[in-house]
Amino acid sequence: MAHQRTPEELSVTELEQLLRRKKQAQRLARLRAEGRVVDVAGRPAPITHVPTAPPPDESATHRPPTRRRRIANFLLLLVEVTAVLGLVLVLFSLWQTNRALNVELAQAQRAQSQSVALPTPTAAPVIDVVVLPGGHQPPVNGRAPQPGEAGEIPAHLLPAINAYAPPPIPTPGPEQARRIQIPAINVDHPIVQGDSWEQLKKGVGQFIGSAPPGASSNLVLSAHNDIYGEIFRDLDKLRPGDEIVVSTARRSYTYVVNDAQIVAPTDVWVLAPTDYGRVTLISCYPYRINTKRIVVFADLVSETRSY
Repeated sequence: MAHQRTPEELSVTELEQLLRRKKQAQRLARLRAEGRVVDVAGRPAPITHVPTAPPPDESATHRPPTRRRRIANFLLLLVEVTAVLGLVLVLFSLWQTNRALNVELAQAQRAQSQSVALPTPTAAPVIDVVVLPGGHQPPVNGRAPQPGEAGEIPAHLLPAINAYAPPPIPTPGPEQARRIQIPAINVDHPIVQGDSWEQLKKGVGQFIGSAPPGASSNLVLSAHNDIYGEIFRDLDKLRPGDEIVVSTARRSYTYVVNDAQIVAPTDVWVLAPTDYGRVTLISCYPYRINTKRIVVFADLVSETRSY
């Protein structure tokens, strides 16, 4: 069935034709009612309805999209898919991060609870000083030795040096270092705990907090080079392969020299713990000048039981 067009869809010409035909039909109807017009058989009746326009061409409204339009649609789809994937990746990364943080927090909480329930002794911090031990003024004839650095110390370190208080001397024990022997330079002296000015008057001092002999860490020993026996005067003569023997009340441990360095008094990194057996020997340098430090490193190689 053809679509019947409404007056709004007609052109001006069609409306004028329709109006004329309608007036003619009304006039014929009036004349017929008055008996002045007689219908003739076979003659078509006058048009009294609104002519309809042909149906629209549906093929024009359903044309396939152009190539440019297809490409644009594809790009928009690609952008939307990429945005969705990016959002998924961000959410997954946040989930992974949150999960890792929760695991670390749980481990820390367990460690804390275990430490509270079963307290274990911990070693004192090793690097709690800003200047290496053994510093003193060069000796002067007729005057007692004086503590203090012979070289320049940065001004920002002076407050920390002045405020430093030596840690308490640990209780004597059978595993503490008691004696050091270095055959290559004729050293055979006792070892005391602590490397303060007073302790180094007695012999070789162990830095408190450093490892005991034979341990898989760093044993730090210091002595003077030009006062109080000049115990470490000849450290600069040691060569790789020379032996250093450190003894306790029960055992003796042999270390072999592998390196020696001249460092600044503030190079406290030499005091740091290691994950293997080492002994570190420290003294002022050069002889009777004392503006630097000489540091000898030796690695643990053997252990001998004392009888």
